[in-house]
Amino acid sequence: MTVISVKSTPVGDGLVLPYAEAGYPDGTPVVFVHGLSDSWWSFEPLLRRLPASLHGYAPTQRGHGDADRPPDGYTPEDFAADLVAFLDAVGIDRALLVGSSSGGVQARIVAGSHPDRIEGLVLLGVPATLADKPVALRAQEALAGFSDPVPRQFVEDLMAATVADGVARGLVETMIEESLKVPARVWQETLRGLLEADLSATLAGILVPTLVIWGDRDEILPRGDQQIILDAIFGARLLVYEGAGHVVHWEQPERVVADLADFAARIARPGPAPFPNSGN
Repeated sequence: MTVISVKSTPVGDGLVLPYAEAGYPDGTPVVFVHGLSDSWWSFEPLLRRLPASLHGYAPTQRGHGDADRPPDGYTPEDFAADLVAFLDAVGIDRALLVGSSSGGVQARIVAGSHPDRIEGLVLLGVPATLADKPVALRAQEALAGFSDPVPRQFVEDLMAATVADGVARGLVETMIEESLKVPARVWQETLRGLLEADLSATLAGILVPTLVIWGDRDEILPRGDQQIILDAIFGARLLVYEGAGHVVHWEQPERVVADLADFAARIARPGPAPFPNSGN
């Protein structure tokens, strides 16, 4: 297993983001993007397992974990701008971008708007849209009545809906504690931004190689949601993880790391597209 170093860097106008870094200096840069209420800890199972071919970075986004909490700036476009600024701050010219859950929204915004900075895109349990997802609408309704601190029971119930099986209890407890660090206003504004944005527009214009990974026991995202992504992104390939829930990289980290390494190797090779026969 590789050693994880936790650092921090300023991005934009004085905003400071913590980030975890792991892997080998000569490896392909891989930037992991977490979803609502998570932090860099969401990717600890992957960072510890990175092979020599990959060099991982996992920033904690504004308002989350131990990152700075500015008074505003919680739309998907704001998070995407921070992500580009992070690439600049740590000196990454081009990266493989890996977005989990709602973090995949800002990841695909960057992939579509800055293709010169992105080698490839991987979406781990990412929604095509959230406006039609009951769990998101119920969460928005509950959050509207919350002030700090957000109730632990709310976080535990949300966590239970995301995990199907086989996740170490220690990791679940860590992620609950990380979620409890997030102020109520950040929960509210981030989720509002996701629900009010035209998420279908964030799928347009993505030309970089794209891999979609989805667990067939995902209680939040149906299979049809993933098909919308495949139909929108030319040449995208779907990998279905049998028995996995919404957060596939917690449940099957070894497989996710292996698939990331294989994908990175494919897109690094000169020649034809990495998925010539994918056809969705």
